[in-house]
Amino acid sequence: MYKILIVEDDCVISAGIKKYLESWGYACRAVEDFHNVMGEFVEFAPDLVLLDIGLPSFDGYYWCREIRKVSHIPVIFLSSMSENMNIVMAINMGGDDFISKPFDVQVLTVKVEAMLRRTYELHGTDMLLKSGGVVLDQNKASVHYKEQTLELTKSEYRILQKLMEHAGRIVSREDIMEALWNTDAYVDDNALTVNIARLRKKLEGMGLADYIITKRGIGYQVNADERE
Repeated sequence: MYKILIVEDDCVISAGIKKYLESWGYACRAVEDFHNVMGEFVEFAPDLVLLDIGLPSFDGYYWCREIRKVSHIPVIFLSSMSENMNIVMAINMGGDDFISKPFDVQVLTVKVEAMLRRTYELHGTDMLLKSGGVVLDQNKASVHYKEQTLELTKSEYRILQKLMEHAGRIVSREDIMEALWNTDAYVDDNALTVNIARLRKKLEGMGLADYIITKRGIGYQVNADERE
């Protein structure tokens, strides 16, 4: 089920979009705290964002730039500010499409479906791995938690990717080493221990001290429980 975040301060429009998209099987969330859009973005980990330009605190251009710092998911602008300059600005800020208000919710739904299909189905995979409030961007090899972003080394990225692909399940040391070094040949076991320790230290700095769990004698798993 695709998840859609609605960033629209007109509660009537927001509620109408949410209700209609949910009737088509989408999981939707309407932002309530417009001072903490990124906090809600990271917590909900959407597959697509519908974003108004005129918003309290910061405008949609600002929030689109912030989203683009951590994610490549599609962003569709919704606005009555439909002059060419605003459309160009929206696309330049990282938007993928622009729908002028007023709009037909059926047209909006068709555009959402097409955008999701092009982004995910045609590429064969969602480039965001999500578990326990943590988001791994496979395009940028970066991890995101709440409003924090952390760049990973190649080894750290492959370890976390392997664990998050099997969130809630134990991954053996052998499987991790094969993913890490692309071989089932013997590799010094201590090398994996060192890489795990470095990754843990970085995650601890983001407030994720218990995210990687050791299953002694077996392997590791990530803590898939949602966090406060």
